[in-house]
Amino acid sequence: MASSEGQQHPLSIYFWIWGLLFVVSSFSYMVDYLNFQGTIRWTLIIVFMFVKAGFIVGIFMHMGWERLALRAAILLPPIAILVFIALMSIEADHTFLTRIEFFGESDFMAESPHH
Repeated sequence: MASSEGQQHPLSIYFWIWGLLFVVSSFSYMVDYLNFQGTIRWTLIIVFMFVKAGFIVGIFMHMGWERLALRAAILLPPIAILVFIALMSIEADHTFLTRIEFFGESDFMAESPHH
């Protein structure tokens, strides 16, 4: 008879991660409660979001125990998308200002050479 083998993870891991998710979520809510403003607010929200997503994907979706090839196949495309979004946001001001100039909505006046 062939016995089916599978990985058994202790339940304590799941309870610890659930507790950590609760703590990180409470930190995320504290950002709003303490009324942080500007860049620090959005940085903290995004950091807490990525930490929670990492715990969920790594533990509850069992990605932490998968082979490297499967992890790369699942995680690299979103990372590439984030890199492209960052590049587009860096380029956004240049594109916006170029369009303003091209469509003539700018008050910039080129200096004409004096003879």
